[in-house]
Amino acid sequence: MSKRDCYEVLGVERGADKKDIKKKYRSLANKYHPDKNPDNPEALEKFKELAEAYEILSSDEKREAYDRFGHEGVSGQGGGGHGGGAGGFGDIFGDVFGDIFGGQGGSSGGGRARRGSDLRYTLELSLEQAVWGCDEKIRIPTLINCKKCEGSGAKAGTKPITCQTCQGAGQVRMSQGFFSVQQTCPQCHGNGQVIADPCNSCHGQGRTQEYKTLSVKIPAGVDTGDRIRLSGEGEAGGYGAPAGDLFVQVSVKAHAIFERDGANLHCDVPISFTAAALGGEIDVPTLDGRVRLKVTSECQTGKLFRLRSKGVKPVRGGAVGDLICRVIVETPVKLTDHQKDLLKELEESMHSDGGDYAHSPKQKSWFDGVKSFFDDIKK
Repeated sequence: MSKRDCYEVLGVERGADKKDIKKKYRSLANKYHPDKNPDNPEALEKFKELAEAYEILSSDEKREAYDRFGHEGVSGQGGGGHGGGAGGFGDIFGDVFGDIFGGQGGSSGGGRARRGSDLRYTLELSLEQAVWGCDEKIRIPTLINCKKCEGSGAKAGTKPITCQTCQGAGQVRMSQGFFSVQQTCPQCHGNGQVIADPCNSCHGQGRTQEYKTLSVKIPAGVDTGDRIRLSGEGEAGGYGAPAGDLFVQVSVKAHAIFERDGANLHCDVPISFTAAALGGEIDVPTLDGRVRLKVTSECQTGKLFRLRSKGVKPVRGGAVGDLICRVIVETPVKLTDHQKDLLKELEESMHSDGGDYAHSPKQKSWFDGVKSFFDDIKK
């Protein structure tokens, strides 16, 4: 048992309550845990010292004896891990680290090759591809089972043998007094087996890195953020373990005309000054082709027209969305002198026909608001 002051080991004041002691212990023990420092013997000794100090200060009886008599007051109390007030290190470890390591004392489980890692691939699609669906081919770098040794890691004609250090368990247990900790076997690294004669192709890893081409079926209606899962197309597992999955992440590229909002599509439709004033029909693009849109007379910029069922059918089902067209009245440019004269004549005609704002109600409303604003300031 360490002879350092228990409060100093945990970095707490002598009057600290149990909550503070437990919090400090969890923080330090997590930092120096053997699984996080497999090749650091100093961290292991530090971890043991922390566990000893916590066993004493977490027990009211032991803490009282320690405060009165120091280490001599607690020597022999439950130190062998076979009983005693605190129930040995196993109880402390389960209590403090249960929620951090899933109740398993931080061990990673042994004797099993690990499942391969999942992979993610971002696939860029045009709006049309996302709306209608398509078949795409993708090429990804990944780890696959070595073809020469079929994933075993051992040279052809040989097999991996049971690890003699852990007897195939993948873990070893270290004990010192009441303290006992289970960690990954340093010989087989948790696999439970060792390869005496490694494969020349994969050098005993059981996997090699290659590019593979996959065909991905994109369902109609997908949108940015949707994921398509290809089971078993991720990295190969170690030494014959199952492969991970491949997640294809959809990213829809910006479109020159349409903007998508869920099931609906939006687009701006520029119309001439004349069409806005007199009304008429204009061609509007949709994903199905062109349609004729009837524009009412005296149409203003920002007016919305809804074309039913010209949007997107969602990938998860539901009604087809709409196409919402926003009118943009375009001011004519590059006018000839004659055209300018005609516009001036039109302007004079409108002014003589009912005053300055007879044909511009929004302009009149805006100027009335401005006048009211300045009148309020003067008051």
